Amino acid sequence: MIHEVDEVLKGLIGGGALAGSGIDVSFEAPTRDWAARRNAPTINTYLYDIREDVSRRQRGHMPVRDERDIVVRRRQPPRWFRLSYLVTAWTKQPQDEHRLLSAVLATLLPRELLPPDELPGALGALGLSVPLTVAGLHTESRSLAEIWSALGGELKPSLDLVVTAPFPAFPEYDAGPPVTEGAAVRVRTMDGTPSDSPERRHLPRHLAPAPAAGNGPAAPAERAE
Repeated sequence: MIHEVDEVLKGLIGGGALAGSGIDVSFEAPTRDWAARRNAPTINTYLYDIREDVSRRQRGHMPVRDERDIVVRRRQPPRWFRLSYLVTAWTKQPQDEHRLLSAVLATLLPRELLPPDELPGALGALGLSVPLTVAGLHTESRSLAEIWSALGGELKPSLDLVVTAPFPAFPEYDAGPPVTEGAAVRVRTMDGTPSDSPERRHLPRHLAPAPAAGNGPAAPAERAE
């Protein structure tokens, strides 16, 4: 799932306002050693934090439908994780770095929600839209200064990019066949012998006949055999 989010971000950042510029998009840690080896203008997108968004956690199960809209399988709801990226620009001149950061902002700000048809692999197969926020309020426990200190580098202008992505829960299990018949009710006497009353059969709501127009609310669906 994480590598699929990387793939989406690389396509978004490398396109948009930076399309055709030849700017490289890197996911390596921007350490001093990495900076010394860099030989071309680069947008660095470093994943520095992964944690579950517990406010999105759901219980129960979700239906999996086939092309006829029939439930064929069930699965647990996905767990959502906040992937936090430190986005920086690397060139020889600070002004050029600022221009690159502006281009990244212009590209990502309109993309607050990524639809499923733009997501690859298992991420897109879930059929869920993925929220994306850029340069918002920094809410992680580690400050950006601490992150740069851990990387052994000097503080640079950066954008905090957060993608909240679903991670599929396992396992899936087969659903029972759809209900096509009602439940039958048979009545017996006190001594256990069959009653003279006819069998009563109650139909599921989706199989019950529609009420005739103007006849008011429909009575409970049942049919005597």
